Amino acid sequence: MTTTASDTSVDLGSPLTPEHLARASAPLPVVAGDAVLDRVQRGRAYLRTVLADDERPVYGAKTGFGALVGFAGRATEADQCDNTLAHLGAGQGPDLPLDITRAALLVRTWSLAQGLSGVSAHVVSGLSAMFATSFVPAVPRYGSVGASGDLIPLAYAAQALRGRGHAYLDGVRLPAAEALTSAGLSPLELDGRDALALVNGTSLTTAALALALTSVRASHRALASLTCLLVDVVGADPGFADARLISAFGHSGATTVASWMRSMLEGTSPSGLRALQEPYSIRCSPQLLGAAEDALRYVDGVVTADLGGVSDNPLFFPTDDLVAHGGNFFGQPAAFAADVLAMVTASLGNLAERQLDLLVDPARNTGLPPMLAAGPGRQHGLQGVQLATTAFVAEIRRGVLPASTQSLPTNLHNQDVVPFGTQAALRAYDLAELLRLLCGSLALGLRQAVHVGGRRPTAPRCAALLDALAAAIEPVDPDRPLDEDVRVAAEVVVAGEWW
Repeated sequence: MTTTASDTSVDLGSPLTPEHLARASAPLPVVAGDAVLDRVQRGRAYLRTVLADDERPVYGAKTGFGALVGFAGRATEADQCDNTLAHLGAGQGPDLPLDITRAALLVRTWSLAQGLSGVSAHVVSGLSAMFATSFVPAVPRYGSVGASGDLIPLAYAAQALRGRGHAYLDGVRLPAAEALTSAGLSPLELDGRDALALVNGTSLTTAALALALTSVRASHRALASLTCLLVDVVGADPGFADARLISAFGHSGATTVASWMRSMLEGTSPSGLRALQEPYSIRCSPQLLGAAEDALRYVDGVVTADLGGVSDNPLFFPTDDLVAHGGNFFGQPAAFAADVLAMVTASLGNLAERQLDLLVDPARNTGLPPMLAAGPGRQHGLQGVQLATTAFVAEIRRGVLPASTQSLPTNLHNQDVVPFGTQAALRAYDLAELLRLLCGSLALGLRQAVHVGGRRPTAPRCAALLDALAAAIEPVDPDRPLDEDVRVAAEVVVAGEWW
């Protein structure tokens, strides 16, 4: 495949995608072209015109913040910047994963580059320059309610870009000023409007949701493939995915998934040793995976809208001579979507765990040894892995409680309803990793099943998947620790390179 500039860089004049966010974890060229900088400068010039008019109020530039909007702000723009960021330095907990922080800043940069936030052009240029390096601000996990943007975490990011606080360079945590110097970056100079625009958006929430969605989508497709491999290894009849049957069900997601599965299972030959009707973890898999596909399409739409929208307050429209004060920093869409994504993750994780449980049970696995052990009693095969999957599913279930329904008033009731989208999105990101491990556990079980007597797959694509797993993982014979093998198996099936 030919590589184009769009494959290796981000143009702030073009739409932002989840794939861009995934690539932002490593150094990535981000291009702010002349047209982008021109519209940012026009917005900045309009802001200057508005600020010069004593009769026109502008939140955060002439006023205090949040519940203190009725009071005048600091006398100078530099002091207003310092105050904006200083009072938000209240985050706690471990630092966010670095891929989330980099993705969040890419979302923020794109939003500011639309020219509606009144920021200085050098802010967009400075942020763009950061992405060509491995610099990552150190941002604490806890502190945002996702209602006036991700104020506290983004304030830490802004401070690090100014050379204050801490940052990572090449994965090493350093004082931010030292990290900037080593990366060849200059500290970002901000005034009050620049500082507020950097923090007053839901960019962290959007980034975490988009990364979680990318991961869950990959696991969803992997689980559909692993289900087919399970069907082939145990010799089940693939009729449960018949096109006429699924069409009668009437759900588009099921139609899509069943089509994938029929393609994967093409050429399979049932063993004739299974019952007329399989357990639901096999027989109802197109319906379950299809419902997940329908839900993931909803999340796709929210992420696309978030990545294509401007999250800030106020917004400046020079052509209409309008300063619009409102709530475009309110992360309710992402909160709902992240809660849906968590529910999808729980159902997919449960399916993977139940399929592995079927595979290790001699009463249901067409006569394979218990726990797929090569010499039961003297060896224990997948017993530890199966125990761990139970724990993973329990952990996912514990985390599925919807965050979007937990609104608490704060900020002297200025923020009297809040979406908690940040909590929902970060939780979805965490659960996506557990789902990935569940897929790896099932994949390891299928690789082991063939080693201990399961039949070699009869469908060519199922055989190709098994061969990819066998090339990466030795049989469990004799017993050994399997934690790394689960991760390797997950990488094989989720990356999909065996296709």
